[in-house]
This record gives sequence, structure tokens and C-alpha cells, in this order.
Amino acid sequence: MWSIPGGRCKPDETAHDACVREVAEETGVIVEVLRSAGRVTRDGPGGVLYDIEDFVCSVRGGELQAGDDAAEARWVTRAQLDDLDLAPGVFEALESWDVLPS
Repeated sequence: MWSIPGGRCKPDETAHDACVREVAEETGVIVEVLRSAGRVTRDGPGGVLYDIEDFVCSVRGGELQAGDDAAEARWVTRAQLDDLDLAPGVFEALESWDVLPS
């Protein structure tokens, strides 16, 4: 299934710094955080709840490529997004934050 890059903050790491690190690790792209996109809470294994904050970023460099935890990485238009098998809640979150691609 398709999703957006993400991961956990390391101890003493800000959410902005974790975003920049995770995007680079998972996609090869270097970004600058512009602003928060929004937050969601998702159920995890064993009754754990994940508090997820996503960010709107600007690309500063790098070359898009899938990290070792994904088969593929790509930029998509809004029309192409409709054809992807997205992880649960991804489309709804992006739509509610008004950050869907054009």
C-alpha cells in the first residue's frame, strides 16, 4: 500500500528534524519544513495509539528513490492518487488538511 514518508522522533529530536531525516532516509529527497499540515491519531499494535503530525515541505535537493523499506517512490498528481492503493486514512487526512496534490 502507498503512504507518505514517516517515522518516529529520536530522543531529543524535534518533530521538524525527524521529518527532514525520515524523508531523506525513505526517499533520498532533502526537504525544508514549511509548516504543519495536520495531526491524526492512529491505532497501533497492542492497543498503542500513535500521535502523527505531518508537515508541508519544500524540496531542497536529492533525487527521489525508494528507501530500503519501500518498493517504489514517486510524485503523483491528484488524478494518479485516485488509482493508488493507499494506506487507511491517508486520503482522508490529506483531504481534510487541504493538501492534496493538484
